Amino acid sequence: MRRGMPALALAVLPLLATTSPADAVMIPTPVDELPFTSYAPAQPPAGAPAARGASMALPLFDAIDRLPVAEEHRAGYQRTLYKHWNRGLNTTDGCDTRREVILAEAVEAPAVAAGCKLTGGSWRSAYDNLVVTDAGRLDVDHFVPLAEVFDSEQTPWSAERREAYANDQGSPDTLIAVSAASNRSKSDKDPAQWMPTDGTYHCAYAATWVATKLRWDLAVDDAERQALLGVAEDCADTTVTYTPAP
Repeated sequence: MRRGMPALALAVLPLLATTSPADAVMIPTPVDELPFTSYAPAQPPAGAPAARGASMALPLFDAIDRLPVAEEHRAGYQRTLYKHWNRGLNTTDGCDTRREVILAEAVEAPAVAAGCKLTGGSWRSAYDNLVVTDAGRLDVDHFVPLAEVFDSEQTPWSAERREAYANDQGSPDTLIAVSAASNRSKSDKDPAQWMPTDGTYHCAYAATWVATKLRWDLAVDDAERQALLGVAEDCADTTVTYTPAP
């Protein structure tokens, strides 16, 4: 997982006083002998959506079980339905969302000239574990491809929500800078059709895919779900962390 955990809270149980006869003497229990009870924040039941703005952390298997299963629907898809790239988080820096992601993910920061022209720098492409030293050889990939998002919308999204997804920098998972070759190999395929060539990244890839679908309340088809469950067999210690999109 890239670029996140609720802390346990301790509560002191209130001191209980028992009714005593008028001539009885009450001896309070010393504070350091009072029992403590540890409370974990309640998690929604399986299948229930997380509250808006509330971060969730779940084992990979449990996270997959929260994804609704539905048939895909590609008819009517056009890439232009998802407006990108917009002006980014900093609308005065001259960098659009794509370049902002590239800058945020640099291992060695590039020089930034007028018009957000990038020179130098280096990046590690997670899909194929390659080091890229030319920003021009990077693609900024929608982790869940736009066509797959369209397939998986449970109800048709507004133009504003589609633009929000296509430029989402509110999560470290929605967008990722990778080598152009690996991104074009992936294209619009889901995990039933494509996995990164770097096998050491498979657990993180599955977790990020699931986190993105949960963040944006997207469904999976049956083949996709089975592929994710298959990956999860080898990812017992993998945790999915996500925050539902506004």
